[in-house]
Amino acid sequence: MERLLVLSLALLFTGCASTDRYSQKHDSAPRQTPLEVSLNDAQPQYVEYKEANNRPYTVLGRHYFPIPEGKGYEAEGEASWYGQKFHGHLTANGEIYNMYDMTAAHKTLPLPSFVKVTNTQNNKTAIVRVNDRGPFHNNRIIDLSWAAAKKLDVLKTGTAQVKLEVIHVDEAGVVTIGKVQQTPSKTPEQKGTFIQVAALSDSQKVSELAKGLAQLYQVPTHTPEAGGVFRLRLGPLSSDIDPEKLLQELRSSGFSEAYKLVAAD
Repeated sequence: MERLLVLSLALLFTGCASTDRYSQKHDSAPRQTPLEVSLNDAQPQYVEYKEANNRPYTVLGRHYFPIPEGKGYEAEGEASWYGQKFHGHLTANGEIYNMYDMTAAHKTLPLPSFVKVTNTQNNKTAIVRVNDRGPFHNNRIIDLSWAAAKKLDVLKTGTAQVKLEVIHVDEAGVVTIGKVQQTPSKTPEQKGTFIQVAALSDSQKVSELAKGLAQLYQVPTHTPEAGGVFRLRLGPLSSDIDPEKLLQELRSSGFSEAYKLVAAD
């Protein structure tokens, strides 16, 4: 029984490594591409790293030690992609791999991390959410989902030279892309109590979401921008609004990463 438990844990943390748990021997592109694949970038936001997702692990006889903090991370190297073989299986942090989402696997970045990937051969970019481990090849630094590889035009070549820059959002909503902390936007920072709902790179999407939330909760919205990332905030909240109650309502409505912040004078 103990050996079975150890084996099960080992398989969980192999991410996109090849094991017998997959029905497909060799990886492949999807047999039929769904019409709803949008190729929209993952939306960077503040997340707390979970210790269980970032423990040292061993794959194919090699030991890997995830780094404790992704802020400031940059790297260049070869990217590959993974698809149909792993579709529907558990990722290293316990999610289900969906090759149509903008996700990726990395050997040592904290899970989850948001990464800007630039194909240095054509300058195309994609923002992915790293939620898996791999690729377990010495010369590769990231395994892209099928969707991310399509957006970066990697499917035809199989691999590509890329630049990685972690997009880190702290609890105050400050955004750092790679080694560069983004300067505040022209929109002045406001003071008071806010609920930060999300950090989005799509300006139209953040505008529509801000308008809908403002109407729903009858509160002002604030969307400061830095480095192309818009931080959607509800507030400043008036004294007759209970921020904790509003926070719970937002989380119950699907905004699980929402959090309260206070911008002091």
